[in-house]
Amino acid sequence: MLCLIPWRFMSTTVPGSKTENITPAVHLEFIQNQLENPQGSAPEEIEGYHRALFLHHHAVEWEAYRQQARTHQEKLAFLEVRLKDTQIRLSERPQWMPVTVDGRADVEPTSPWNLWDRSMFALCALGILGLITFGVLNISFNLLESGFVTFRENPFRSYLWAALLPVGALAVKVGWDCLPEGRPRVAYLWACLGLGMIGVLTWVGAYACVYPTLSKGINEQIASLTVFDAAAAPSAGPRVNFAGAKWIDVVTVAGQAIAEIFLSAVLGMYLTTLYARHRPVRLAQNPAFAQFDEDRRRLEEEITRERSRLGEASGHLVQLENQLAALVAYGKSMFHREAAKRQDQSEKRQVILDQLSDHLRNHLDAIPPANRLASASAGAQLGGKNGA
Repeated sequence: MLCLIPWRFMSTTVPGSKTENITPAVHLEFIQNQLENPQGSAPEEIEGYHRALFLHHHAVEWEAYRQQARTHQEKLAFLEVRLKDTQIRLSERPQWMPVTVDGRADVEPTSPWNLWDRSMFALCALGILGLITFGVLNISFNLLESGFVTFRENPFRSYLWAALLPVGALAVKVGWDCLPEGRPRVAYLWACLGLGMIGVLTWVGAYACVYPTLSKGINEQIASLTVFDAAAAPSAGPRVNFAGAKWIDVVTVAGQAIAEIFLSAVLGMYLTTLYARHRPVRLAQNPAFAQFDEDRRRLEEEITRERSRLGEASGHLVQLENQLAALVAYGKSMFHREAAKRQDQSEKRQVILDQLSDHLRNHLDAIPPANRLASASAGAQLGGKNGA
């Protein structure tokens, strides 16, 4: 009958942990048979037997974990070589490259900002804001005072109508941006400046024409009226266009709008030129550097995953090795315990035999010699009769 002793180890990591049986069990009958056999080396044979017994149960699992660890180790070495090569290529390439502007690299440094340029930049920005704001308000107020029902019922429409003014100025500025640097831009800027100044001069002339009427008081206006105004010749009245508006008013509004559009665009061109004079050098990320940097991050993530898998497989191998070592050590301890138990029983038996021998010797010593001889002769006779 086989005698198998299941052995356990206690988990000390978590309080209140449960015991876990580890197969195979210690073979007690084999240990006892080795104790009965005086020949051979019992500890080595016990260790070999339990090692073979453990591998009989866990050889497939052991080899699977070993192959997994080997595979992950080889892949990890391959990934580390690729990562090193990628880092070398990454260090050979700059991260940033100068931007190409009009066919040449933008590598020339610009002058720093000074007080004059800062002041001019701020004044031009305020000038653009003022021209656009006052132009929109002026046109919207003229629309509201025109008496049209659509603007009186919904004043917000007048602001939408006047929004064409800043959009037109922006379109003129975009046209300048689309031109190549050099003479085309210069000619375009001077043309816009000329149109803007023409608008300003036209507005000034129109304002000068209506200024005497604007300066008259109410009493003077009433005194200038006569009952014969209606019968006056048509040529004496103010000139109007096909819509009934005075030409002087048309010229005033048109000149103001043209001046605000083109002068706003010219100020925007100057702001762009001023900023380009002091802007920092424009750099862009190197595409090759970005590609290798992406490869480096991807390889680092794969290496992290492979190290985790390698650690898991190696941990299973270490766990099996420790189970084997614990099983062998436990088998040896059982062998030494059985050997000590048998030795103790032999010593106790020897002590009892020694005690019996001493007791018999003392008893024989207490009998007289004559009685000892009579008893001996009686014994001999009794033995002869039995023989007969």
